[in-house]
Amino acid sequence: MVFTPSLQPGRSDSVRELLEASYEKRSLVHLAAGSQVPLLKRSIWLVVRGMVKLNAITIHGDELLLGLAGPNEPFGDPLTNVDAYSATTLVSTDLLCVSCEEIQRSPHLAMGLLQGMAARYRQSEALLALLGLRRIEERVRGFLELLTNDYGQPCEEGLRLDIKLTHQELASALSTTRVTVTRILGTLREEGWLHIDCQRRLVVRHLPKRR
Repeated sequence: MVFTPSLQPGRSDSVRELLEASYEKRSLVHLAAGSQVPLLKRSIWLVVRGMVKLNAITIHGDELLLGLAGPNEPFGDPLTNVDAYSATTLVSTDLLCVSCEEIQRSPHLAMGLLQGMAARYRQSEALLALLGLRRIEERVRGFLELLTNDYGQPCEEGLRLDIKLTHQELASALSTTRVTVTRILGTLREEGWLHIDCQRRLVVRHLPKRR
């Protein structure tokens, strides 16, 4: 195994408990898969259920995958300085919109969001660490490990990733080409490390650690 994110057991549960009172009686915003999330100057979005892809457009017009926001993780305009920042739902998603003023008035809400932001920060650091790897195969393998450890669902064969990212999106996240990603994914499948199930979902298999 090239890269294993450090998970904190119970982190999601503790965040959910802190935020439960905040959104229990409020209307959530439901968006279908592939929807653009409007970014507001003085508001932060919190993912309650589902997954959001965070993108930016480079000066050359290329799309860049900045990261993902899953359950209990925040994103929004006040949390970024990146130009041409956008957010798109990867699956059917429920979101909570919280104003910056409301966060300032509620210590419990602020604490919950802080924990969610810490998770996003760890993900960003992990992505930077992956970009430092010289071999592209190690980047791809490490990125899939990062995603499945953070967001994967246990299944008989390993951890299943219930979100779909295109080969181009994987390539943009790892500073390589779509052709290279496609070739490496094929190699990982041949090795038995990676599997695609009948629903076209990626499954990282339970295999002995590589030495």
